[in-house]
Amino acid sequence: MLGGARVRLNGWQQAAVAVGSAFGALLDPRRADLIAALGETTGKPAFERVLERMKRDPEGRAVLLERPRVISANVGHAWDLPENTFGAAYAKFMGSRNFSPDDRPPVRFMDTEELAYVAMRSREVHDFWHTLFGLPTNLMGESALKVIEFQQMQLPMCFMSVIGGSARFNPKQRSLFFQHYFPWALRAGMNCSDLMCLYYERHFDEDLDTIRQKWGIVPAPPLPTRSG
Repeated sequence: MLGGARVRLNGWQQAAVAVGSAFGALLDPRRADLIAALGETTGKPAFERVLERMKRDPEGRAVLLERPRVISANVGHAWDLPENTFGAAYAKFMGSRNFSPDDRPPVRFMDTEELAYVAMRSREVHDFWHTLFGLPTNLMGESALKVIEFQQMQLPMCFMSVIGGSARFNPKQRSLFFQHYFPWALRAGMNCSDLMCLYYERHFDEDLDTIRQKWGIVPAPPLPTRSG
């Protein structure tokens, strides 16, 4: 169902994949497959906690029951929605970057189909989060979103990604990130709704600002203007 064959790993194999993926992702943060493998091999306890939260939440249970997939065949209608809607904002975000919702790597290292779906869901709704929080897809924007994800899901991969991402900043970028994005992201992740318990596709036709308010989402503040 989720694409790709799942692979069962023993403890040593899991550690080896995690270490290899971590080093590879640090060398090339664009390797989505390595970041995905790192998330799966280090994140099982976190995904189990997310799964239990989803089971306790009405909208989260609906997601688990129906298992929607964020693929072109299911979200293509977003491109036809009115400009002020969440769906249209998502379509604009994807189109402006030539992204396809079909490009996410498959889940390979989760023990059960249910956990595999939760891991896949967290991967597939990532671009919804970019849209809702108004974050760019550059290294600073991705690092800020990883702070929010860590606040929400406690995935070790998110924490490691923030460390790895900030290590690649130049001094001016690092100062800007920790003074501007990092404090906002901590508050944003703490104060918003449980992002994994939202059935985003059912809200595509709603006003973007209205659902941000409903879900307690405060978009990233504009970067301070600096001369020179």
